[in-house]
Amino acid sequence: MLGKFIAIEGLEGAGKSTAIDIIKSKIEAAGHKVICTREPGGTPMAEAIRACVKQPWQDEKVTVEAELLLMYAARAQLIANVIKPNLEAGTWVIADRHDMSSQAYQGGGRQIPTDVMEPLRSITLKGFTPDLTLYMDVEPSVGLQRARGRGELDRIEIEDISFFERTRARYLQLCQDNPKAKIIDTMQDMPLVHRDVEQSIKDYLQYVAQVTC
Repeated sequence: MLGKFIAIEGLEGAGKSTAIDIIKSKIEAAGHKVICTREPGGTPMAEAIRACVKQPWQDEKVTVEAELLLMYAARAQLIANVIKPNLEAGTWVIADRHDMSSQAYQGGGRQIPTDVMEPLRSITLKGFTPDLTLYMDVEPSVGLQRARGRGELDRIEIEDISFFERTRARYLQLCQDNPKAKIIDTMQDMPLVHRDVEQSIKDYLQYVAQVTC
């Protein structure tokens, strides 16, 4: 049986890492092998691209086009070299971000038109999509405050609040249009957030068990 691909999405400070830990534990408890990865990153080349994207460049402006192309270059490496081979081997893959991030951050935040992004998505994804996406929703001001508490912010995290408001709005729109996406309200108390994440993966595991019987 092929593995399943689960993407965890959200703004900075949304609690993606904790959600991934919960989901990994539940999937393993159900008897499946699991690996975790991240975007951009997940392969040696993609991790090098991540460093280019994240670090501030003092003497050079990073264009929105360069940022977009780098994101999809890293994604192409990860899909071909990590995600698809593991899924074909029956391993479940949990990703900290996937293509919805580019649609939200570069499409929404950077305001790159959809018709510019679609050819890149087609070349890179070839129709490949997550089996389940959990979007950890948080108010941008709250998420950024949490992120600052973790330490120094990277090049993207230092954008102004309006950038993250546009990004969040696009995320919510994308989730509304995607039947395989579920929104988790992370503005709740943490025990309630964890409960909702656990319930979401429990429901999905039950669905997989039913359709594979």
